Amino acid sequence: MKPRLLKIARLPAMLNDALNATYEVVEADQNGTGVGQSTADICAMVANGESTVSRQLIESLPALEVIAVFGVGYDGVDMAAARDRGIRVTHTPDVLTEDVADFAMALMLGIARNLRVADRFTRSGAWASGPIAFSRKVSRARLGIIGLGRIGAAIARRAQGFDMSIAYTGRRPQDVEFTYYASAVELAAAVDFLVVAVGGGASTHHLVDAKVLEALGPKGYLINVGRGSVVDENALAQALAEGRLAGAALDVYENEPHPAAALLDLDNVLLTPHMASATWDTRQAMSDLVMANLHAWHSGADLPTPVPE
Repeated sequence: MKPRLLKIARLPAMLNDALNATYEVVEADQNGTGVGQSTADICAMVANGESTVSRQLIESLPALEVIAVFGVGYDGVDMAAARDRGIRVTHTPDVLTEDVADFAMALMLGIARNLRVADRFTRSGAWASGPIAFSRKVSRARLGIIGLGRIGAAIARRAQGFDMSIAYTGRRPQDVEFTYYASAVELAAAVDFLVVAVGGGASTHHLVDAKVLEALGPKGYLINVGRGSVVDENALAQALAEGRLAGAALDVYENEPHPAAALLDLDNVLLTPHMASATWDTRQAMSDLVMANLHAWHSGADLPTPVPE
């Protein structure tokens, strides 16, 4: 008899197939609602970065032993509730670092060089009436990174190829050649492009607020490949609409899959659907790592990638 597993995330077919081959999969929405009454013997759960694993959901699953998150971010998991129950939590770091860093650079180039508008300009025939407006140079610009972890460091390496000067902020200074600023406000005031590459949670909620955007200023650009909760989207939309910020490019949002409505009609913002790690190679590697963590749990072996907490 297959062990029962609760899935509360949209997952790629490759992972769904692997899960169905090994487990009796029970499906619910990303908040765990709609799971039904038969939960007593569900021993494992698979979520993703957008899932909410609340204390209430955890307490409704008396046999739950492991939560495998398909993604790096796990701020949707009530870690205190998991710890109270001795439930192990895993995620999928490292395997998506390169793709997310690549995509951060794509977003930076896309918004600075105005590719969204340029595509429409070309398709509409407006080019026949004259050239498009000038855009912003990226090479040799000043880059600030919020969160110099795996992904932030990979972004910095790529930015060096563009001869950018690099600064960062985080919980503490690191042994790197880049300039450290103690706060996001100080960092924003010193750079042209500000990239968010930090995780979510209470400590980073709305870290990029109106004050940070004001410091970044009317010639500054914001790029977010971290977590949507880090940026105050309403403050961002207002700054963009009023010309107090040059542009923004977002792959993550506070209320996915719904970006703030005020962002949707602005030409100086580039919006993508949380796709930074969405390549075939990386999704396969993430799927393999979820299965490896579940296999290790089931066999009593050490988990390959438990969350740091």
